[in-house]
Amino acid sequence: MAIACVNTRASCGVDAPIVTVEVHLSNGLPAFNLVGLPETSVKEAKERVRSALINAGFEVPQRRITVNLAPADLPKQGGRYDLPIAIGILAASGQIPTKHLAQYEFIGELALSGQVRPCSGILPAIIAAKNQYHHLFMPLDNRYEADLVGYEQCYFVAHLQHLAAFMHGQSQLPKLDNLPQWIDDAPTDESYLCMSEVIGQHQAKHALEIAAAGGHNMLMLGPPGTGKSMLANRIIPLMPKLSYEEAIEVAAIHSVAALPIKPANFLNRPFRAPHHTCSSISLVGGGAHPKPGEISLAHRGILFLDEIAEFPRKVLDCLREPMESGEVIISRAAAKLTFSSRFQLIAAMNPSPCGDTEHARATPDQIQRYLSRLSGPFLDRFDLTIDVPKLPAGSLTQPQTHSETSASIAERVKQARQTQLGRCGILNSELSPKLLNQHSGISPQDLAFLEQSVVKLGLSVRSFHRIQRVARTIADLQGSQHTERSHIAQALGYRAMDRLLASLSRQ
Repeated sequence: MAIACVNTRASCGVDAPIVTVEVHLSNGLPAFNLVGLPETSVKEAKERVRSALINAGFEVPQRRITVNLAPADLPKQGGRYDLPIAIGILAASGQIPTKHLAQYEFIGELALSGQVRPCSGILPAIIAAKNQYHHLFMPLDNRYEADLVGYEQCYFVAHLQHLAAFMHGQSQLPKLDNLPQWIDDAPTDESYLCMSEVIGQHQAKHALEIAAAGGHNMLMLGPPGTGKSMLANRIIPLMPKLSYEEAIEVAAIHSVAALPIKPANFLNRPFRAPHHTCSSISLVGGGAHPKPGEISLAHRGILFLDEIAEFPRKVLDCLREPMESGEVIISRAAAKLTFSSRFQLIAAMNPSPCGDTEHARATPDQIQRYLSRLSGPFLDRFDLTIDVPKLPAGSLTQPQTHSETSASIAERVKQARQTQLGRCGILNSELSPKLLNQHSGISPQDLAFLEQSVVKLGLSVRSFHRIQRVARTIADLQGSQHTERSHIAQALGYRAMDRLLASLSRQ
C-alpha cells in the first residue's frame, strides 16, 4: 500500500506538539490534496514541494496524492511542513527507504530548487525531540539553536538531495557532535555599563542595588537629564547570569518570536525597553497567530518603561495581572496559549508634565492629572519609588571621587540572592504573605510600627507586604538575620510617589 507516515512538530506558543504527516498515493487523476486544518502558508506547500522534488531530480508521482496533517484540530501555519511532506511523498512512492521513519522528525521550509530554508520558532521543537529521543533533521541555518540545546541527534540539512542520500546510507549529514562548551566562557555585552560612570545619585544607586538583589519593581521620579535611563541600563550587570534551565526558557520565547539568541549572549538576562507608543498587544502579546509580547521577551530579565506616564493607561493596566502571576494567558477560539512573563519592571518618569515640580509651569491640578495616568492599583505593584533629583551645583566640574563599580555591587547582590534562595528557594519579591510571616524576621513591635506607618500614609495591604519584602532584602544585603526597625524605616523612605501625591493634596 502506497502510504507513509512522517513525524514533525507544530508551533503552539512555547510548546511543540507532534504532528504526523500521512501521505497516501491512490489511483485516479493526478491531484494534490492537503488536509488537516492547514492555513494559507501551509496550503501553498504543495506548490513548493512539487517544484522542489522536480528540481532535486526526484519523480513526482502521477497519482492522486493526499496529505493529512494529524491531529486535524490543531491549526498549522508556516513553511516548516514542507520538508516532512516531501519526505512523505518520497517514502510513499518508494524513492527512499522507510525503515527508521518512526524515530525521525523533520522540520524545514523548501525552496523551489530543493534547498532547505531556516524556520522560526524551532527551538521548542528541538527540546521536544530531545525529550522523545528522536533524531531531528532540521535546516542547516538553524544550527545556532541546536547549539543552545546541545542535543547530539540533530542532523543539519542544506538540500533535499543530501537528505535522500543519507536515507539511502550513501552519505553523512552534518551533526552536532559536541555538547556546547562556550557557556562557561560566554562574554557579556554589558561589561562597559558600569555604575561608577554615574555621577552622584547615591540613593538611587543603592535603591537599584536593592531592586537587583530582591527582584523588586522600581519607579524613578526625577526631572529630565538626571540619569534615570542611565541608571536603568546599568541594572543588568548587577544581576547574576541565568542558569542553563532559565536561559533555555528565555531562548524558547525568543525563538517563537523569531528573535535569534546568539550563543555568546545565551546566559545574559534580557533587557527590553519598548517605546511609549507601543500597543497593548505588542506589550502583552497576542495577534491572529499569538506571539509573545515585550513582557514575555523580558522573562527572567528587565522590562524598562521610560517616560511611563506617556504610555496609555489601559496599556499599563494590562501589566497588572502578569506582574502578580508571572505568566500571561492569550485565549483565542482555536487555542489558549500561556507565555511565561516573570519579569522585573523598572520605570522612569518626570514628576510633572513640564518636567519638574520646582518652579513648575504646571499647576497642582495639572500635575495631579498627569500623575493620574498611572492608576493606583498599578502604582501598588512598585516596591520602590525613588527621587532622582538634579545634581548639586559644581558636581559636573569637580574632580570625581572614587565610585563603586558594578562588579563590587554585583558581588553583594550575588551573596544576598544566595541567602534568599537558601532560605526558602525564591527571591524576596516572590514571597507569599504566609512565607513572609515565617521568614521576614520582623519583631511584633516593629511590625506594629510598620502597620501604623502604612495607615498614616494611606497605603494598601499590598504595600504593607511589599515594604516588608524590601526591608528583608535590605537586611540580607547587610548580612543581618533579623529585619530591624532601621531596615523598615529605610524601606519606608523609598516611597517618593506617595510623598509627592500627599504634598499635592495639601496644596
